[in-house]
Amino acid sequence: MNDTKSILSIAKRTIETESKAVQNLVNLLDEQFAHAVQYILDSQGRVVVSGVGKSAIIASKIVATLNSTGTPSIFMHAADAIHGDLGTIQKNDVVVLISKSGNTPEIKALLPLIRIAKNKLIGITGNMDSVLAKQADFVLNTYVEKEACPNNLAPTTSTSAQLAMGDALAISLLELRGFSSADFAKYHPGGALGKKLYLRVADIVANNQKPKVDANSSVKEVIVEISEKMLGVTAVLENNKVVGVVTDGDIRRMLSTHDNIGELTARDIMTSNPKSVDVDTLAVKALEILQSKGISQLLAFENETYAGVVHIHNLINEGIL
Repeated sequence: MNDTKSILSIAKRTIETESKAVQNLVNLLDEQFAHAVQYILDSQGRVVVSGVGKSAIIASKIVATLNSTGTPSIFMHAADAIHGDLGTIQKNDVVVLISKSGNTPEIKALLPLIRIAKNKLIGITGNMDSVLAKQADFVLNTYVEKEACPNNLAPTTSTSAQLAMGDALAISLLELRGFSSADFAKYHPGGALGKKLYLRVADIVANNQKPKVDANSSVKEVIVEISEKMLGVTAVLENNKVVGVVTDGDIRRMLSTHDNIGELTARDIMTSNPKSVDVDTLAVKALEILQSKGISQLLAFENETYAGVVHIHNLINEGIL
């Protein structure tokens, strides 16, 4: 049975090998990268990313990253391209071919076809003497000294380098386009990520009940309101203006300090100047406020009018937390 120490040693060696190779890409970047980014930025077409084997998988991921960050892209498998899928490439598209060796048969077969169509070609390769490097309009060097695989065979370090170079392309384009979090939300409407970018307090309070009592309401009325609305809090109003809140905690503190509660009102036990947010506030920002204040609820206001309550459980249910 293998011991923990030897297993961790293998894992650490793998990560160290790959991290050093990725770090070395900084030394390999040159004007070719900048020209490639600028050409994509000025292009009226899409980015078609292609490769074979593990490089094809990396190409697919780069396409996903480009699409999600504002650069229209499409994946094309190099082997399929020479067997009928070459029509994927349109007139104004920029083609990115990924290959560690730059000399695979599929890449060699594809290169003259791209040349005939006169599309600009960006090569991502670890072999600057390869056919791909010599025929590409722009070459991005992803040379790695060795694979993490002890046999130096399984694509590991090389694919990490390819992926990092693809991310560098995507993020460069993102920043040059001025791609904002609002733009990002348009491309990620689903799931927790999308909700962090577009879900607002108004979307939450609209589905909650709206607990409120008058400042002169009895303690019993306050308890009933908190219990019925099930948010652990009620706003206290006077002349239709919020003057405080009563929470479950306020009720517990009242019971521990008062023997006779029959004469008490909401005003007597409320917390003045309650923490609040505007309904247009992003839900993720409301979460930050709740966490920083160590509280569970916030009152929401619309144009200074009480609109409801946002509870931390709402944010948990939405996947924000």
